[in-house]
Amino acid sequence: MNAADAPRPRMTRQRREILDALDLSEFRSAQAWHERLRSEGSTIGLATVYRALQSLAESGEVDAVVAESGETLYRRCEAGEEHHHHLRCRVCGKAVEIDVPDFEAFAAAIGREHGYGDILHTIELTGVCPECAARAGA
Repeated sequence: MNAADAPRPRMTRQRREILDALDLSEFRSAQAWHERLRSEGSTIGLATVYRALQSLAESGEVDAVVAESGETLYRRCEAGEEHHHHLRCRVCGKAVEIDVPDFEAFAAAIGREHGYGDILHTIELTGVCPECAARAGA
């Protein structure tokens, strides 16, 4: 099942508050988003933030990537429910959505070659963004 097929989570007041707090430019951990919410006066608990982000990611409303540390990072989804991929800065977390031409067909062909169906995949490229590279060179 892909994000477009996943059932949409019920939009509770807490989920709406969490979704509204997320921005498009930076991936952050659930704990970091919780800290941001708390600094803005929210009383939402950390466990609620974790559950809501996971559910919103499953429905495609939030992007989720796994950092080198193994921690899941989240941001508001720019592309809606459309399947997409990211290039993320390992230093600051800034990310851009990237087009990977023909990858969907490639993944399906590899699956068929090995007798698999309903192929799901994740592509995430990481690097150092121009701003972080400039700061490191300064």
